[in-house]
Amino acid sequence: MLQLYFDEIITAIERARKQEHTKLVKAAEEIAQCIQANGIVHLFGCGHSHLLTEEVFYRAGGLAPIHPILVEELMLHKGAARSSQLERQNDFAQSFMENQDIRKDDIFIVISTSGINPVPIDAAKIAKQKGAFVIALTSLEYSQSRPSRHKSGQHLYDAADLVIDNHAPKGDALITHAALPMKFGSGSTIIGATILNSIFVKAIQIMADQGFEPPIFFSGNTEGADQHNKKLIEIYKERIPFLS
Repeated sequence: MLQLYFDEIITAIERARKQEHTKLVKAAEEIAQCIQANGIVHLFGCGHSHLLTEEVFYRAGGLAPIHPILVEELMLHKGAARSSQLERQNDFAQSFMENQDIRKDDIFIVISTSGINPVPIDAAKIAKQKGAFVIALTSLEYSQSRPSRHKSGQHLYDAADLVIDNHAPKGDALITHAALPMKFGSGSTIIGATILNSIFVKAIQIMADQGFEPPIFFSGNTEGADQHNKKLIEIYKERIPFLS
């Protein structure tokens, strides 16, 4: 069973690599262009999806202009069941999205595997209204299997400029057992982290190929890192307060 889980994860990642290749490159190109124009890459997700926004934030070997939108009421530590209920509320996103410093030509990545709940959909819509290029990371199989909870009837894939399928199955779980009525072993976080990091790696390559030095954080435990990272923090802390 342990080997089966590894096999399923590897299969899903490989499926995403092959089938989403063109979209992954497009996302990387948009991000490279945004950063070279002094823009910011914002990321948002609810519940476990929010983990992916922190995965790529202030990361050794990662890009500096990354802004996770962290709403505690939508995180599990403030009450798991409560956070799920809030994610299903139409117009709740207005309470935190209206004041976000999202500007024209910024990038907004919204993550929701089910793609049916109002908060991620509204967040995408608001970001687009502010002029950002919106990228959705979602499961098309999952989304298309369920009616949307959004008042418009739209799914997340309807609200984005670019949709990247994480190829997670309906319900997210990957494994079955003859003695159990339910599937188990979720995959979307591992798949999503791989997808996001692959996009940023490609964006860094594009910038380097174009003669632009990408703003990459050094590991804090390497020589010269503190001085290098401090310079990047000074550049971006006004728009990304979490860096201070």
